[in-house]
Amino acid sequence: MIQDKLQLSHLQTKRMNLIFGLLFDLIGMLSFTIPLLGEFSDVIWAPVSAYLMTRMYKGTLGKLGGIFSFVEEIFPFSDFIPSFTLMWVYKYVINNKNAQ
Repeated sequence: MIQDKLQLSHLQTKRMNLIFGLLFDLIGMLSFTIPLLGEFSDVIWAPVSAYLMTRMYKGTLGKLGGIFSFVEEIFPFSDFIPSFTLMWVYKYVINNKNAQ
């Protein structure tokens, strides 16, 4: 019974991280739609993105992801990189294969 609840909680966390990650990547890519003003918005979005990454993924993985997300957002014309989705794939797909 307890194990079922833990597994359900893990699946819910996994699903929510994917949904929020896709949403945050979409927000990060929106700056492409607004010429000139969009690149200025990256100055605001970069630290927010880094903070959200560290909250979603705890520990060293979250810190490294936050740094990557900040750098990716602060550099002009690199908004097409889906950093939240890449982190989700690493944590739940690649890292799971290594654990097995």
